[in-house]
This record gives sequence, structure tokens and C-alpha cells, in this order.
Amino acid sequence: MTSPAVLFAPLMLLFAPPLPTGGQDAHLLPRAEQRDAPGADRAAPGWLAIEAARSVPAQAQVRIEQRVIIRIGPRSDSGRQNMSSFVAPRAAPSRRVVEREAGECLPVAAIGAVQPSRDNRLMLYMRDRRVYAARLERSCFARDFYSGFYVERNSDGMLCVDRDKLQSRNGVKCEVQKLHRLVAERD
Repeated sequence: MTSPAVLFAPLMLLFAPPLPTGGQDAHLLPRAEQRDAPGADRAAPGWLAIEAARSVPAQAQVRIEQRVIIRIGPRSDSGRQNMSSFVAPRAAPSRRVVEREAGECLPVAAIGAVQPSRDNRLMLYMRDRRVYAARLERSCFARDFYSGFYVERNSDGMLCVDRDKLQSRNGVKCEVQKLHRLVAERD
């Protein structure tokens, strides 16, 4: 809590008695060079303390930092279950999933959801219905990312191999080692 003396100190300086002109308190007076300096007001000696406080040079450096962290959440199964409950099951043509080489980077804004897989990879579900598999570094486990991950946005807006680190909600940080695109092919 702020003390009342701190609040009333500026007012007390306004109503301070004039400084003595000689005698035993003469050592309290400012030197003649300081009194006659431009900007020194001899009519209001109480202002000398305020002027001394104002004469401290102001810092001219300003630093603004901006950090954007994007959260990618887990895939919800409820939407998929609700859509399929109205459709009668029918014999689907046999399909198999094939992995294809993906580039080195993916746009972070295009990632819609994430889900860990059993083979220690993260399945990245894109907003345009494509699916990618992200292999993590050896010391990381995909199951740590069951509730999604955070990634810091770069200037290019991409998630790149051997550059960006994914952070799980429990604090684990892992780099993406490889990206593969999963494609369904008919037999």
C-alpha cells in the first residue's frame, strides 16, 4: 500500500518555504552557477527539486515483441459418428492406404486436427480432407500429443521438418523428422 507521504510529497514541494539567503544554512543553497543557469527559476526555489528530477534523461529505446502460438486440437470422433449413423452400411470397394513422400513443409493454417497413431506417429488431418503422417524424433512418443499440440508461428506460416518443434500440452517438445501423405488406393 502506498504511504500518504509519497502521495503528498509533490504538494509539499509546491508550498515549500523559500530557501535561506545566508547564515548557517548557506551550504544548502545551490551554487551560483546552478542558480544562474538558464531554466532555473529564482522566484520559486521549491521547484529546484522538481527540475532536478525532470533533468534525468529519458530512455529512447522501445522494444515490441510479438509471439503467436497456434494450438492444433485433437480430432473429434463425435462428428464422424453422427454422420455415419444415418447411412446404411454397404459393401465398400476394397481400398488400401499408401504412404507417399510429402514435401519438407506443411502450412500450419491448413492443419485441422491431430491424432496419435499406434506406430508412434502423429496423424495430421488437413482442412481440405488430406491426411499426413508426421514421424517424430526418436526420444518422443506420439501418445504425449493425445490432446493436441502447440506450434509457434514462423514468418512463412509453415510447419517444416527439422526446424519446428511441436509442444504437447504436458510440456514435451519434439521435432518433426519426416512427413508422409496418406493416400487411399483402390485394389
